[in-house]
Amino acid sequence: MPVVFVEHNAPRVDVPDSLHPFRDRDDVTIAHVTHWNALMWDCGSTRTTVVEHGVVDPGPLYTGELERFGAVINEPVRRNRVVGTDLLPRFGAVAPVDVFGMGTEKLDDLGHGDLLVGMGDVKPDPMHAALARRRAYVHANRWTSLGLSLIESMHMAMPVLVLATTDAARTVPAEAGAIGTDVEELVRASRTLVDDPDEARRRGLVAREAVLARHALPRFLADWDELLDDVRSRHRSRTGATTVGAGAAAPQGRSI
Repeated sequence: MPVVFVEHNAPRVDVPDSLHPFRDRDDVTIAHVTHWNALMWDCGSTRTTVVEHGVVDPGPLYTGELERFGAVINEPVRRNRVVGTDLLPRFGAVAPVDVFGMGTEKLDDLGHGDLLVGMGDVKPDPMHAALARRRAYVHANRWTSLGLSLIESMHMAMPVLVLATTDAARTVPAEAGAIGTDVEELVRASRTLVDDPDEARRRGLVAREAVLARHALPRFLADWDELLDDVRSRHRSRTGATTVGAGAAAPQGRSI
Protein backbone atom coordinates (compact mmCIF):
# COMPACT_ATOMS: atom_id res chain seq x y z
CA MET A 1 0.00 0.00 0.00
CA PRO A 2 1.15 3.60 -0.52
CA VAL A 3 2.47 5.09 2.71
CA VAL A 4 2.60 8.65 4.04
CA PHE A 5 4.39 9.24 7.34
CA VAL A 6 3.28 12.45 9.06
CA GLU A 7 6.22 14.00 10.93
CA HIS A 8 4.82 16.29 13.64
CA ASN A 9 8.02 16.82 15.57
CA ALA A 10 11.20 18.83 15.22
CA PRO A 11 14.30 16.68 15.85
CA ARG A 12 15.67 16.66 19.39
CA VAL A 13 19.00 14.83 19.02
CA ASP A 14 22.17 15.69 17.04
CA VAL A 15 20.63 18.80 15.48
CA PRO A 16 21.28 19.76 12.70
CA ASP A 17 22.57 16.30 11.75
CA SER A 18 19.43 14.47 12.91
CA LEU A 19 18.79 11.34 10.86
CA HIS A 20 15.12 10.58 10.29
CA PRO A 21 14.20 6.94 11.01
CA PHE A 22 12.52 6.69 7.56
CA ARG A 23 15.43 8.20 5.62
CA ASP A 24 16.57 6.63 2.34
CA ARG A 25 13.29 4.86 1.69
CA ASP A 26 11.65 4.65 -1.76
CA ASP A 27 8.31 3.37 -0.47
CA VAL A 28 7.40 6.24 1.91
CA THR A 29 6.56 9.92 1.59
CA ILE A 30 7.33 11.99 4.69
CA ALA A 31 4.86 14.84 5.20
CA HIS A 32 6.34 17.43 7.55
CA VAL A 33 3.97 19.83 9.30
CA THR A 34 6.40 22.77 9.11
CA HIS A 35 9.14 23.87 6.77
CA TRP A 36 11.43 24.04 9.79
CA ASN A 37 10.97 20.31 10.38
CA ALA A 38 11.69 19.59 6.73
CA LEU A 39 14.84 21.71 6.94
CA MET A 40 16.19 20.16 10.15
CA TRP A 41 15.50 16.46 9.58
CA ASP A 42 17.98 14.60 7.35
CA CYS A 43 15.64 12.37 5.37
CA GLY A 44 18.23 11.25 2.84
CA SER A 45 16.67 10.15 -0.44
CA THR A 46 13.14 9.67 0.97
CA ARG A 47 10.59 11.85 -0.80
CA THR A 48 9.38 14.67 1.45
CA THR A 49 6.76 17.39 1.36
CA VAL A 50 5.27 19.95 3.75
CA VAL A 51 1.60 20.23 4.64
CA GLU A 52 1.28 23.08 7.11
CA HIS A 53 -1.28 22.88 9.90
CA GLY A 54 -4.91 23.75 9.39
CA VAL A 55 -7.45 24.03 12.20
CA VAL A 56 -11.17 24.46 12.57
CA ASP A 57 -11.82 28.17 13.03
CA PRO A 58 -13.36 28.74 16.49
CA GLY A 59 -14.32 32.25 15.37
CA PRO A 60 -13.25 35.72 16.53
CA LEU A 61 -14.10 35.08 20.18
CA TYR A 62 -11.63 37.55 21.68
CA THR A 63 -12.83 40.01 24.31
CA GLY A 64 -9.60 40.49 26.27
CA GLU A 65 -11.57 41.77 29.24
CA LEU A 66 -9.27 40.17 31.82
CA GLU A 67 -5.87 41.69 32.52
CA ARG A 68 -4.31 38.25 32.47
CA PHE A 69 -2.37 36.20 29.94
CA GLY A 70 -3.23 32.73 28.68
CA ALA A 71 -1.07 29.80 27.57
CA VAL A 72 -1.76 26.18 26.63
CA ILE A 73 0.98 23.74 27.63
CA ASN A 74 0.68 20.04 28.38
CA GLU A 75 2.96 18.87 31.21
CA PRO A 76 4.65 22.27 31.69
CA VAL A 77 6.73 21.16 34.68
CA ARG A 78 8.21 18.02 33.14
CA ARG A 79 8.89 19.72 29.80
CA ASN A 80 10.05 22.99 31.40
CA ARG A 81 12.68 24.62 29.16
CA VAL A 82 11.44 22.99 25.95
CA VAL A 83 8.07 24.72 26.31
CA GLY A 84 9.41 27.82 28.06
CA THR A 85 7.79 27.27 31.44
CA ASP A 86 10.82 28.88 33.07
CA LEU A 87 10.10 32.10 31.10
CA LEU A 88 6.45 32.47 32.11
CA PRO A 89 7.08 34.14 35.51
CA ARG A 90 8.65 37.08 33.65
CA PHE A 91 5.31 37.64 31.92
CA GLY A 92 3.54 36.87 35.20
CA ALA A 93 5.24 39.88 36.75
CA VAL A 94 3.20 42.03 34.31
CA ALA A 95 -0.07 40.08 34.62
CA PRO A 96 -0.89 36.57 35.90
CA VAL A 97 -0.45 33.77 33.36
CA ASP A 98 -3.26 31.18 33.32
CA VAL A 99 -1.90 27.92 31.91
CA PHE A 100 -4.31 25.36 30.43
CA GLY A 101 -3.37 21.75 29.76
CA MET A 102 -2.52 18.37 31.23
CA GLY A 103 -0.40 18.45 34.36
CA THR A 104 -0.74 22.19 34.92
CA GLU A 105 -1.74 21.62 38.56
CA LYS A 106 1.95 20.84 39.19
CA LEU A 107 2.82 24.49 38.52
CA ASP A 108 1.99 25.14 42.18
CA ASP A 109 5.10 23.13 43.09
CA LEU A 110 7.35 25.70 41.38
CA GLY A 111 6.59 28.31 44.02
CA HIS A 112 5.64 31.23 41.79
CA GLY A 113 2.45 31.93 43.70
CA ASP A 114 -0.20 33.83 41.77
CA LEU A 115 2.13 34.58 38.84
CA LEU A 116 1.37 31.20 37.25
CA VAL A 117 -2.03 29.58 37.66
CA GLY A 118 -2.68 26.01 36.49
CA MET A 119 -6.15 25.76 34.95
CA GLY A 120 -6.16 22.01 34.31
CA ASP A 121 -7.03 19.98 31.23
CA VAL A 122 -10.06 21.86 29.91
CA LYS A 123 -12.06 20.66 26.89
CA PRO A 124 -11.57 22.70 23.69
CA ASP A 125 -14.77 24.77 23.54
CA PRO A 126 -14.73 26.04 27.14
CA MET A 127 -10.96 26.49 26.90
CA HIS A 128 -11.31 28.66 23.79
CA ALA A 129 -13.96 30.77 25.50
CA ALA A 130 -11.79 31.18 28.60
CA LEU A 131 -8.63 31.99 26.63
CA ALA A 132 -10.47 34.63 24.62
CA ARG A 133 -11.17 36.58 27.83
CA ARG A 134 -7.44 36.91 28.55
CA ARG A 135 -5.61 39.97 27.24
CA ALA A 136 -3.03 38.05 25.19
CA TYR A 137 -1.69 34.58 24.43
CA VAL A 138 1.89 33.68 25.45
CA HIS A 139 3.81 31.17 23.31
CA ALA A 140 7.18 30.75 25.01
CA ASN A 141 8.17 27.43 23.40
CA ARG A 142 11.88 27.20 22.67
CA TRP A 143 11.67 24.09 20.51
CA THR A 144 8.51 22.83 18.86
CA SER A 145 6.91 22.28 15.49
CA LEU A 146 4.20 24.93 15.68
CA GLY A 147 1.65 24.84 18.49
CA LEU A 148 -1.93 24.31 17.40
CA SER A 149 -3.08 26.34 20.40
CA LEU A 150 -1.11 29.31 19.06
CA ILE A 151 -2.87 28.96 15.71
CA GLU A 152 -6.26 28.64 17.42
CA SER A 153 -5.60 31.73 19.54
CA MET A 154 -4.76 33.73 16.44
CA HIS A 155 -7.99 32.48 14.83
CA MET A 156 -9.82 33.86 17.87
CA ALA A 157 -8.28 37.30 17.17
CA MET A 158 -6.06 37.20 20.25
CA PRO A 159 -2.83 39.20 20.21
CA VAL A 160 0.10 36.83 20.71
CA LEU A 161 3.49 37.08 22.42
CA VAL A 162 5.75 34.59 20.70
CA LEU A 163 9.33 33.38 20.84
CA ALA A 164 10.72 33.59 17.31
CA THR A 165 11.97 30.01 17.33
CA THR A 166 11.56 27.15 14.85
CA ASP A 167 8.80 28.10 12.35
CA ALA A 168 6.88 30.68 14.40
CA ALA A 169 8.10 33.63 12.33
CA ARG A 170 6.48 32.13 9.22
CA THR A 171 3.05 32.31 10.86
CA VAL A 172 3.21 35.32 13.22
CA PRO A 173 3.73 38.84 11.84
CA ALA A 174 5.19 41.39 14.26
CA GLU A 175 1.97 43.41 14.23
CA ALA A 176 0.01 40.40 15.54
CA GLY A 177 1.36 41.15 19.02
CA ALA A 178 5.09 40.66 19.38
CA ILE A 179 7.62 38.09 18.21
CA GLY A 180 11.33 37.87 18.93
CA THR A 181 14.08 36.07 20.80
CA ASP A 182 14.65 38.93 23.26
CA VAL A 183 12.40 37.91 26.14
CA GLU A 184 12.60 41.33 27.77
CA GLU A 185 11.35 42.87 24.54
CA LEU A 186 8.38 40.50 24.60
CA VAL A 187 7.71 41.35 28.26
CA ARG A 188 7.69 45.07 27.41
CA ALA A 189 5.22 44.38 24.62
CA SER A 190 3.04 42.41 27.04
CA ARG A 191 2.88 45.47 29.30
CA THR A 192 1.71 47.56 26.34
CA LEU A 193 -1.11 45.11 25.67
CA VAL A 194 -2.19 45.17 29.30
CA ASP A 195 -2.15 48.96 29.44
CA ASP A 196 -3.85 49.53 26.07
CA PRO A 197 -6.83 47.22 25.40
CA ASP A 198 -7.61 48.97 22.09
CA GLU A 199 -4.10 48.26 20.84
CA ALA A 200 -4.46 44.66 21.96
CA ARG A 201 -7.66 44.32 19.94
CA ARG A 202 -6.02 45.89 16.89
CA ARG A 203 -3.11 43.46 17.04
CA GLY A 204 -5.48 40.56 17.55
CA LEU A 205 -7.27 41.39 14.30
CA VAL A 206 -3.92 41.34 12.52
CA ALA A 207 -3.27 37.91 14.03
CA ARG A 208 -6.59 36.58 12.77
CA GLU A 209 -6.09 37.92 9.26
CA ALA A 210 -2.60 36.41 9.06
CA VAL A 211 -3.57 32.97 10.33
CA LEU A 212 -6.61 32.70 8.07
CA ALA A 213 -4.32 33.35 5.11
CA ARG A 214 -1.95 30.49 6.02
CA HIS A 215 -3.69 27.98 8.30
CA ALA A 216 -7.33 27.86 7.23
CA LEU A 217 -8.89 24.40 7.13
CA PRO A 218 -9.89 24.47 3.40
CA ARG A 219 -6.26 24.96 2.34
CA PHE A 220 -5.14 22.16 4.65
CA LEU A 221 -7.72 19.70 3.27
CA ALA A 222 -6.94 20.66 -0.33
CA ASP A 223 -3.22 20.06 0.29
CA TRP A 224 -3.95 16.62 1.70
CA ASP A 225 -6.24 15.72 -1.20
CA GLU A 226 -3.46 16.67 -3.61
CA LEU A 227 -0.81 14.76 -1.67
CA LEU A 228 -2.86 11.56 -1.33
CA ASP A 229 -3.76 11.60 -5.03
CA ASP A 230 -0.09 12.08 -5.92
CA VAL A 231 1.08 9.30 -3.59
CA ARG A 232 -1.47 6.85 -5.02
CA SER A 233 -0.45 7.78 -8.58
CA ARG A 234 3.24 7.27 -7.81
CA HIS A 235 2.46 3.94 -6.15
CA ARG A 236 0.58 2.72 -9.21
CA SER A 237 3.45 3.79 -11.48
CA ARG A 238 6.04 2.06 -9.31
CA THR A 239 4.19 -1.21 -8.69
CA GLY A 240 1.66 -1.47 -11.50
CA ALA A 241 -1.05 -1.76 -8.84
CA THR A 242 -4.59 -0.87 -9.87
CA THR A 243 -6.03 -0.70 -6.36
CA VAL A 244 -4.93 0.86 -3.12
CA GLY A 245 -4.38 -2.56 -1.56
CA ALA A 246 -5.91 -5.98 -1.24
CA GLY A 247 -9.19 -5.66 0.61
CA ALA A 248 -8.67 -1.95 1.26
CA ALA A 249 -11.00 0.78 0.11
CA ALA A 250 -9.74 4.05 -1.31
CA PRO A 251 -9.64 6.91 1.22
CA GLN A 252 -13.08 8.39 1.78
CA GLY A 253 -13.22 12.08 2.62
CA ARG A 254 -9.47 12.06 3.30
CA SER A 255 -9.83 13.41 6.79
CA ILE A 256 -6.43 13.88 8.45
